[in-house]
Amino acid sequence: MVGITSWKRLAAVCLALLLAVSVGAVRPSQGAAPGLDTIRVAIFLNLPNKYTQNTSWATFSSAGGLSVGFREPAGAKTWDAIPAGEQIRFSLDDYKVKLAETADFNAAKALLKQVQDAKGAGKLISLSKNGKTVYQVIEGGYANAAEGRKAVDRWNGAGLKLQSGAVKPVLQGPFHLETGSFASEAEARQAADAFGASGVDAFVALRGAGAYTVMLGAAADAAGLNAVKSAVAGAGGEALRQADASAPYLLVQNDHTVSGQANAAIRHYAVPLTGTKAWIAPSGAEPIKLTERYGRTYRGAFEASGFNGKLAVVNELPFEQYLYSVVGAEMPASWPAEALKAQAVAARSYALYQGVGFQIAHVVDTVASQAYGGTGAEKAATIAAVNATAGEVLMHGGKVIEALFSSSAGGATADGTEVWGNAVPYLKSVSSPDEVSEKGLLRWYRIVMPNGETGYVREDFLRDTGLTNAAGAPILEATGDGVNVRPIPLVQDSVAPVGTLNRGTRVVSLGSTFQSNPMSWVRGPFTSEQLLATLKGKTATAVTGPIRTLEVTGRGPSGRVTQMTANGQKLDVRYPDIFRSALGSLPSTRFTVDETARLSIESGAGARRELPADSNPLYVLGASGSVRQAPDPGVFVLDGNGKLRATTKEPGFRFVGTGNGHGLGLSQYGALGLAQQGYDYQRILKYYYPETTIAKG
Repeated sequence: MVGITSWKRLAAVCLALLLAVSVGAVRPSQGAAPGLDTIRVAIFLNLPNKYTQNTSWATFSSAGGLSVGFREPAGAKTWDAIPAGEQIRFSLDDYKVKLAETADFNAAKALLKQVQDAKGAGKLISLSKNGKTVYQVIEGGYANAAEGRKAVDRWNGAGLKLQSGAVKPVLQGPFHLETGSFASEAEARQAADAFGASGVDAFVALRGAGAYTVMLGAAADAAGLNAVKSAVAGAGGEALRQADASAPYLLVQNDHTVSGQANAAIRHYAVPLTGTKAWIAPSGAEPIKLTERYGRTYRGAFEASGFNGKLAVVNELPFEQYLYSVVGAEMPASWPAEALKAQAVAARSYALYQGVGFQIAHVVDTVASQAYGGTGAEKAATIAAVNATAGEVLMHGGKVIEALFSSSAGGATADGTEVWGNAVPYLKSVSSPDEVSEKGLLRWYRIVMPNGETGYVREDFLRDTGLTNAAGAPILEATGDGVNVRPIPLVQDSVAPVGTLNRGTRVVSLGSTFQSNPMSWVRGPFTSEQLLATLKGKTATAVTGPIRTLEVTGRGPSGRVTQMTANGQKLDVRYPDIFRSALGSLPSTRFTVDETARLSIESGAGARRELPADSNPLYVLGASGSVRQAPDPGVFVLDGNGKLRATTKEPGFRFVGTGNGHGLGLSQYGALGLAQQGYDYQRILKYYYPETTIAKG
C-alpha cells in the first residue's frame, strides 16, 4: 500500500502469518444454531432511557395497494382496502390541541404553516358540521391531559393568527360517544353528517371488517363528553353510548395536510392509545413506503400502535430479508463478496443475540442496533451474501454471541475491558488492517499562518517552496486565492474555517496527515468551556472550574483510553467507551491528547517551569536578542525529538486518534483489507471473534 511504513508492513506480514497458522479450514456445523422466521424492527419507538425516535403520525403507500386491519395474537384481520399508490396516515387517538375551526380552507392552511414553522405537529382535517364543510387545525398529540393542557397554554402565547377569526386553542381528548353498527361505510358517513348538523364532531369508525360505527366528539374528560351528549339530544343522541376504547377501532378522518388542497384529502386512521395494533400490509408484491422515515420502502408489513404514550411503528418481515438491507446499510455493496458474507453472519448473530431487546421489537433501525434502510439499501451483492450464508451464526459456549462490529478498529480491535470494563472471551484485541480506508485520500498539511494561527490545508492547494524556517520546518506556499484553512483535516460545511490564504501566501508546515477518515482522525481544538459542557452528566463526580490539564492515565491492550484525569481529578465514567461522548463525540477511544498550553521549560541552571500550572507570564528571547512576552496565540517550540510543536497561552485540547466506533469484534474496514488479501469470510470471522464456531441451523 502506498505510504505504509515499515512497521505497518511488518504488522501486515505478522497478521497474515497469524491468520494462516491459527485458522485452518472452517466449515459451519449443521443443526446447532437457533434461527428466527420473522423479525420486528422498530422504526419509531418511545422507550425512555433506552431508545427514543418519535413521530406524531405515519404515512404509508404502496404501488400495489394496501390492506389495513387489526393484529391479533392469532394473526392479522383485514378491515379495509386501499387502492394502489394511494396514501394513508396513522396517528394516535390521544390528547390534542384544536387551534381553530373555519369554513375558509386557505385560512386554515395558512394557520397550519404557522404551526409547522413553530415546530408544532400540526394537521389539517375536514368534516361536516351544521350542514357545511369545516376545516380544523389540530396540533399534537399528547399522552395525557396534563401534557395537553401545557400545550394549550403554550399555543395561547404563540401569537398565531387566523385570517377569518381568532385562534382559540382548546384541549381535545380520546373520549367519544358511539352509535350502533352500520352495514356500510356510506350509511355510517350519512349518519355522521346528520349528527354533524347538530354542531358536533362526528367521524366514521371501523370496528372490524365491514363493521362501521360513528364516533362523536373528542372530549378530554367526562364533562366534555356530557356536553357532546347534550348537543345531540333529540337527534338520536339518546341511543348513544360511550365508546369502548378497550376494544379495537380505527377512527377515520379526512386529512388535507399532505395535499394542501381542499378537494384532496387522504384517509387518516386514529388508533386508540392502548389495545389496538393496526396492521398495514401490501396487497401485492410491491414494498410499503413510509414517508416519515426518509421516504424509504420496506419489505413485509407494519404495525402501528400506542406504546408509552406515543405512536410506535414496527416493521415486521422475514428475518433473512431484513439482513439483505442491513448488510447493504452497514457495508458498501461494492466490497469483496467475502467481506459482505462476514458482515452477513455477524449481523445475523447480533440480531439473534438481542432477543426482543426493545419490548415490542427485536431491534431498531439505527446503529443503536444495526443500520437498516429498507429495500433501498439492498443490492444484488448484499442479497447474494446473505443467501450464501443463510442461517449461519457465530457461537461460543453453545450460545449465539453478541457479534459486535464497528467501522474501523484503527489498527487494533478493542478488548472487552477497554469498552465495558469487563472481559469477554470472544472480544479480544487483535491487529487489524484498517489503513485500507486511507487508500486514495489526499494528505492535509497542518500549517502556521502569518498571524500565528494553526489549521489544515489540503495538499493540492499548497506547494513546497524548498525553503525552511529557522527551526528547519518546511515553508509552503498557497497556489490559489481564497484557500480555506480548516480546524481539522476535513471539509466540514457546518464549521467555519480558521482563516483563508491567497495565492503566494507563505506558511510553515508542522507536518501532514491523511484526511480524517475511519482509520485516522483529528478533532478539536476544544476549549475548557466546550469540554466542561460535553463532560456534564457523563462523570460520577462533576468536573469543576476551568480545565487546565487533561491527561490519559490508563490504556487497555489495544491502546484505547481506559482512564483519564482533568486537573488531576479522575474522570469517573461508568465504563471507558463513554469517553467518546464525554469529550465531544470522538470517533473512538484510541487517541492521544495534545494539550496545547502544556509546556515544560528547563533553564540552564536546571530550574523547570510547568505550564499551564505556572500562570506567570512567559517571555521569549528573539533572534535579535530582544526579550518580550510570549505572543497570542502562542509560541512554537522544538520538543526533545526535534519536532516543531504549536502551543497556546490558554489551554486547548486536540485529540489525534485512530478508529471509528467502539472497536469491538469485526472491523468492517479490516474485513475489507483481509478480503482483499484473499481470506474467506469464515477465516475473517474466526480472526475477529476468537474462540467461536460458525454454526448453521
